[in-house]
Amino acid sequence: MDGVLAIFFAIFLAELGDKTQLATMAFASRYGWKVAFMGAILGLAAVNLIGALLGDKLGDMVPLEIVHKFAGAIFIVFGILMIFGKL
Repeated sequence: MDGVLAIFFAIFLAELGDKTQLATMAFASRYGWKVAFMGAILGLAAVNLIGALLGDKLGDMVPLEIVHKFAGAIFIVFGILMIFGKL
């Protein structure tokens, strides 16, 4: 249960105020909160299922240190692209 709570809080804090939350707010204004909530849950669940499955397989094949460095590099690239308005 400790892992679930740690992951919940990390994802919760990371997702606050992001584009997904803003898109969900926009959809809620058009379709109502229940439809927007269900759609957001299904969409996020599908994306996170892919991430969890790939992460599980990747963890078996690649050392965790390399995964962390690669993830950090991707975040840096996305940050730079966002600064220059490319994302």
